[in-house]
Amino acid sequence: MNPTFSIGIEEEYQTIDPDSFDLRSHIHTEIMAKGQRQMKEKVKSEMHQAVVEVGTGVCRTIKEARTDMVDLRRQMVDLAKENGLLLVAGATHPFADWRVQEISPDERYLQVVEDMQLVARANLIFGLHVHIGVEDRETTIHLMNQMRYFLPHLLAISTNSPFWLGMNTGLKSYRCKVFDKFPRTNIPDTFSSWADYESFVNLLVRTRCIDNAKKIWWDIRPHPFFSTLEVRICDLPMRVSETLAIAALIQATVVKLYRLHARNQGWRQYGRALIMENKWRASRYGIEGQLIDFGREREVPERELIREYLAFVDDVVDELDSREEIEYIRWILDNGTGADRQLRVFKDTGDLRKVVEYMVGETQEGL
Repeated sequence: MNPTFSIGIEEEYQTIDPDSFDLRSHIHTEIMAKGQRQMKEKVKSEMHQAVVEVGTGVCRTIKEARTDMVDLRRQMVDLAKENGLLLVAGATHPFADWRVQEISPDERYLQVVEDMQLVARANLIFGLHVHIGVEDRETTIHLMNQMRYFLPHLLAISTNSPFWLGMNTGLKSYRCKVFDKFPRTNIPDTFSSWADYESFVNLLVRTRCIDNAKKIWWDIRPHPFFSTLEVRICDLPMRVSETLAIAALIQATVVKLYRLHARNQGWRQYGRALIMENKWRASRYGIEGQLIDFGREREVPERELIREYLAFVDDVVDELDSREEIEYIRWILDNGTGADRQLRVFKDTGDLRKVVEYMVGETQEGL
């Protein structure tokens, strides 16, 4: 049976005080209760009380996902306003201090904090997760192995977290460096089969490292409860059009790799250590840097590699009806990622509050 290649998108937002532009907890307002009444299971709380997560339904196409995603963002912006808050899409807050943020009183999150202590408390970051429907688990593992190569490029175009605790970190995605303090993160190793992967998970459960596979937080993973391949490496972009462009590119990549797989072909696999070199470059420089072309064994400007990447998936884009969304990647190449644009505002104003104000406007762009 061919995969459905259905698509689901999850975004994690910041709730912001309109006077200080700092993060503000929303849990004591009606934002979660109202959100769940209006959008049902599409709205969830997160570990920190200034974080709110939304997720689309299972969508057959990126066009369907666009309708759902735009509607969810619009409703959350309105709901935040009703409760005296602003909504921001960004992978870190430019100056908020994680040490004063409240943890959600949910047993699951309290257990994570108990297990991981300061590492969990400091994890004040916001990501984009994209699910692609691949129903056969054996196929999921083979596609995951091959998708790993593309993950640093997806990170590079999504980078949107240059600031931390009021400092310019010098990285385009500082979120990555916050999250990799967690265990079971970053690029996974390859697995020879689904049985090989299951054996790994079962060993971790038996030895009480984890209670289930949801506590495996790799940059890409087979979702433990849904029949999806979940890509988790991306920063949360500011504009909904950026989110949709990246989600469409992820879907097109999975479809392209599946076509090769079905013909007993495949993308050449590289070791985790090599891919991690590119992940570092992507987090440090975004699209402004040079990543390694492992085939040619040389550095290549990332913009050039992204254009080659777009050419690689081009033959599946029209049948997926995602050309309009994927073309927005070229807008990112021309205008910069969220990180580049945040840094430009800071260079022009020297004021991180102005950066947050800019992020508020960008979050509403296209709604």
